Order: sequence, then C-alpha cells, then structure tokens
Amino acid sequence: MSGTNSGYFRRLMHRLTSDVGELDADDLSQQVQESGARRACDCGSGEEVTVVGRLRTVEHCPKDATATLEAELFDGTDGVTLIWMGRRRIPGIEPGRTIKARGRLADRNGRKALYNPYYELQTPADA
Repeated sequence: MSGTNSGYFRRLMHRLTSDVGELDADDLSQQVQESGARRACDCGSGEEVTVVGRLRTVEHCPKDATATLEAELFDGTDGVTLIWMGRRRIPGIEPGRTIKARGRLADRNGRKALYNPYYELQTPADA
C-alpha cells in the first residue's frame, strides 16, 4: 500500500470513529489555516491577532446595565470572547455564524478576549 493510500485510510478511520464535536473542531481548525488567520490556541495576551471561527454564544446585556454585546468565537482549538462596548445588538452577530475578527488580544478573568474587534461576517465559501 502506498503512503497516499495509507494517509487516506487513516483520515477515513478518524472520520468514522470520531464524535461530531471533534470532527467539527477539526473542520474549523482547517478553515482557520486556509484563511491565513492564527489559531486561537497560539495567540497570547497583548498580541495583534486575526482569528476566524464560529460564534457559539451571543449575549446581550440587560437594558439597565452598560451596553455591551459579547460573543464566544470558537476556532476548533480555543475560544475567544468578542466584546463590543456601547452596543446592544449588531446585525449578523448570531450563534452559528462564521466570523473573522481582528484586534489586540486581552486577558479577561483568565480567558482570551478581543474588545471592540474589527470583524467580517463570513459566508461558507469565505471561511
């Protein structure tokens, strides 16, 4: 058996024996590499980064609190919290949407965060 066939069968067995969440994370990680963005797990606090991933959650602040919109972006390797200050809602920012975000990475309570990131909504062909 040639090396190419061996690699094919290895990938096929991985796909057949992995759970859906693991396969989704693998696909997201592959999209990140193809887009030229950095993997979230490789990013450190204080760095200027561009990340691509799928929004897992979107939280709107209560009306009586300071206006903020928070979304968790997952790229298959790690999560990054996107925080827009002064915004309660942004059209297109919704769970399941693929997004490219850019900004300076911060540490917020031990988690990675981007405050007021530049962002691009991605179509499945872009991601």
